[in-house]
Parts: sequence; structure tokens; C-alpha cells
Amino acid sequence: MSDYFQGDFPLQSVSVMKSTVRSPVGIEEVSGKLAVTIAEAASDRKAGDILLLRVADVSYLADYFVMMTGYSRVQVRAIAQAIEDKVESEWQRRPLRTEGKAEGSWVLQDYGEVIVHIMMPKEREFYNLEAFWVHAERISLPKSDEGGGKPI
Repeated sequence: MSDYFQGDFPLQSVSVMKSTVRSPVGIEEVSGKLAVTIAEAASDRKAGDILLLRVADVSYLADYFVMMTGYSRVQVRAIAQAIEDKVESEWQRRPLRTEGKAEGSWVLQDYGEVIVHIMMPKEREFYNLEAFWVHAERISLPKSDEGGGKPI
């Protein structure tokens, strides 16, 4: 029974890695530009708490995660559709896989190097992916009242 790690450890020891915040202006790679396009499409549909994480250094799953909140099932689906439409028109790409669109509480879109999570507030709070990916670099995006709702 002692083979399992018990969860009573200080959080500080876990998250001492880099927690730098970078502006999207400095993004040069294609996957970063795709992630910014996704964030713009989500912002156009009034997604809340858009978070762009560069996970390339801490995960082999993708280069970026884009997480956001939709406040109703209809809005979650509308955000997902807006992302698909914008990426298809600007990048001529469709997601490799989409999950959860029928339920509308958590939609996951996999674009290969960018993975998108569109969640209702309860799901986002419960699963708390931001805490799981605390080692990832956060890319700052302007809030809607600062920059018209769109990332730079």
C-alpha cells in the first residue's frame, strides 16, 4: 500500500518552474499563430477566460492548449463552430478530431499541434486543467475591454 504517492505535499515544490507570461506578438512558429487564430475566433463569440498555454516543453501531446469558458451549451457549440470556420477559412484545416459537441458541456478540438478545450464553468472548475498544466508557459491575451476582445 505504500507504493502509492500520498497527495499531502506542498504546492510550491510542484510549481517552481517557469511561469513566464509572454505576449502573442513574439510567437513565430506556425502552431503559435494557429493558437492565436483560435483564441481570436473564441473571443469573437464572447468566450470567457481564454487561456493560451505553450505546453511543448512539458508535454509531447501538443505545442499549445487553448482553454476557454462558454456560459451555456449553445454558446459552447457556437464557439466550437466559430473556431472550426475561422481555422478552415484562414488555414484550410479541419480538426483531426472533435469530441463533446453533442453534449455541449465540454468540447475538445484536436488540431494536432494545438488542442482546444471549450468548457462550461462547472466543468472548467471541476477538472481545473490550468492547475494540471501549471508548468506550461502562459501566453498573455488582452482582455476584451483592453484590446477589443481580440488578441494582438
